[in-house]
Amino acid sequence: MTVFAAAMDRIFANPSMAAAAVWISTTTSEERLIRVIRLAPDRITEFGAGRFVSDTTMVDVRVSDLPEPRAGDLIVIATNSFTIQGEPTRDRERLVWSLDLQPA
Repeated sequence: MTVFAAAMDRIFANPSMAAAAVWISTTTSEERLIRVIRLAPDRITEFGAGRFVSDTTMVDVRVSDLPEPRAGDLIVIATNSFTIQGEPTRDRERLVWSLDLQPA
């Protein structure tokens, strides 16, 4: 295990940083308990001469918790359900997925 992997494990284990969630595959209905770090960055979209700011919901998930997330899969955090939209992306070290979510 690398130093970066050990650091990620500690960050995702910290209850102040990460939350428990459930991943549900849309293709196999498999369910898996995962830990996520919620992010809510604003996204700026340009349309013609206008710029629009919209809220987004994103989560980071360890690759070791969720090896192959796909667009359309469901993430349930507490009582909120979200669908993964777009292609999941990994960080440079290939330890963490970044998932763009939309309310389900």
